[in-house]
Amino acid sequence: MKIVFFGTPFFAATNLEFLYENNIEIVSIVSAPDKEKGRGKKIIPADVKLKGLELGIDVLSPESLKDEVFLEKLKSYNADLFVVVAFRMLPKEIWSMPKMGTINLHTSLLPNYRGAAPINRVLINGEDKTGITTFNIDEKIDCGKILLQEEIKLTQNTTAAELHNILMNKGSILLLKTINGIQEKDLSPVLQDDSLSTMEAPKLTKELTKIDWNKPATEIHNLIRGLSPVLSENKLLKDVSICPSAWFLFHTSEGKDVRTKFLLSKYSSKTTNKSGSLDTDNKSYLKINLSDGSIYIEKLQIAGKNAVTISQFLLGNKVDNKWTIS
Repeated sequence: MKIVFFGTPFFAATNLEFLYENNIEIVSIVSAPDKEKGRGKKIIPADVKLKGLELGIDVLSPESLKDEVFLEKLKSYNADLFVVVAFRMLPKEIWSMPKMGTINLHTSLLPNYRGAAPINRVLINGEDKTGITTFNIDEKIDCGKILLQEEIKLTQNTTAAELHNILMNKGSILLLKTINGIQEKDLSPVLQDDSLSTMEAPKLTKELTKIDWNKPATEIHNLIRGLSPVLSENKLLKDVSICPSAWFLFHTSEGKDVRTKFLLSKYSSKTTNKSGSLDTDNKSYLKINLSDGSIYIEKLQIAGKNAVTISQFLLGNKVDNKWTIS
């Protein structure tokens, strides 16, 4: 069975490599055009394109999905199935092209959390489970018939980076199962029940990332972990758009306003002093008191500097009662 793979980011590149290593015949790849990146504005290919070139597979990077030359080239592969992971919306002319249709991998338990940012939104909303879904693409975004699903349990401390990697790896396996199931004709596509679609997953905005200290402590903690790049104590997931980090301003005793990324937090139901006040031993902890609980800073990043633990931060910064946040 001949397949064309559509995708752009690291997540999709990992799926692509897994399918290739499991002897799935990928005849071509469609990825995003090269983009300028960083302060030097270097032209950088998408992760999927880089992986495709590494594997020796033809890669197409059209500016427009309606370009006639691109469409003719796509038809020439005579693919049986198109596989889509983290790519832009396809026009019907493309998704209806292969005889076995076009499938998509989505990082939620559809029909819940349709949209661009399901990994973030399930954490921000404090859900205790999520999952991954393969489905047939049709006219409506994320609304096609479900092929396979797998449920994933969440804790109240799961970060966006952790969930990204869990779903990336489990998604690779689910994609392989789906492709094999389609080939063996032993899958039974199921219509989505729209009555079960209660939550949406709109794309992230800059406004969302700024912490509002007037909100409940649990909501703030969920926002922080829902945008967090922290994978482990010493590892961050870098250059992934779903991990922009929540941020706030430190106002120091010297009158400086310091933009600070809040990378990792710990929630406590206990709180002391007035809401918005800071407690610290200037050695191992810094706690932000709120009306209904408190938030401990575990890891942070001052603008222009490296990410550090709170102990490392307090080694170089004496936080007194003149420090405030906003």
